[in-house]
Amino acid sequence: MTRSTMHAMQAVKAGAEFVSAEIPIPEPGTGQVRVKVHACGVCGGENMARLGLFGVALPRVPGHEIAGEVDAVGSGVTAWQVGDRVGIGWHGGSCGVCAHCRGGDFANCVDRKIVGLSYDGGYAEYTLVPQDALARIPAALTFEEAAPLMCAGITTFNALRHSGAQPGDTVAIHGVGGLGHLAIQFADKMGFRTIAINRGRTKENVARELGADDYIDSENGSAGATLARLGGAAVALSTVGSSPAQADLVQGLSPNGRLVVIAADHQSLDINPELLLFGRRSVNGWYSGHAKDSEDTLAFAALKNIRPLVQTYALKDAEAAFQGMSQARFRSVLLPEHR
Repeated sequence: MTRSTMHAMQAVKAGAEFVSAEIPIPEPGTGQVRVKVHACGVCGGENMARLGLFGVALPRVPGHEIAGEVDAVGSGVTAWQVGDRVGIGWHGGSCGVCAHCRGGDFANCVDRKIVGLSYDGGYAEYTLVPQDALARIPAALTFEEAAPLMCAGITTFNALRHSGAQPGDTVAIHGVGGLGHLAIQFADKMGFRTIAINRGRTKENVARELGADDYIDSENGSAGATLARLGGAAVALSTVGSSPAQADLVQGLSPNGRLVVIAADHQSLDINPELLLFGRRSVNGWYSGHAKDSEDTLAFAALKNIRPLVQTYALKDAEAAFQGMSQARFRSVLLPEHR
């Protein structure tokens, strides 16, 4: 490689807009892999770098929905070679020695690394990651399709496959957005009776096209009560950060049903404990997953023809893509222009 610098978008000052920068192309060290970024999804998680949360050191290149190809490897790298198509998600590496890692629970590693927070992410032409953070991308998926699956995809797929729901069970997907439109597809292909829940009727047709068997308009009374009238759900997966709406869903759970929360508005859940006591209902959260989980997500999406609906932006337009997230149909993806 003759070039020594690359274009990147950085979070430079807490709360400020992303800034275009020319920074050095990193060289891989022991156990590290340099990835040429072909696509990077835009996610609300970037707010953590943008706001300087979790002790992130600024400036920082955000971005944790990365799809690209291996460009260079450091010494000690055994699993990857130049040219491999790879993805990188939120979980950017584990220590391998803490009690959680020793038990195989790598996502809860006490010293886990987060891409775009612990080290620079995918809002750049290249990124450098530990070799255990990589997932292999199937040939059937384009880079633009694979990128959102590295966070929105793995989170919904992983939550559903660990939810306890069985084929034929009713599963409600709360929210038809960046996470929800993938969750509906996964739920349908996993064999669940899938009910989509969203405000208004504007997304009903697309929800049904994606695989929803029924649809609830949450503006037309209590979504939880309506869900109960439809027979109740074994699982309600909430992809919307709204504590009042999440609490309302509990009354729509069948006995032994479970509310799974994967988005939060940082407010307390106000739930009548009798709903939990009588019926043995439960509430739990789900947090992303490690690289093998991402690889499983990609493989299942390729096998069952599940694809994110994306709109693309040039890397230099990262700020516009971030600001327009809530209006995206349904995931925004940045495309670096390699020189």
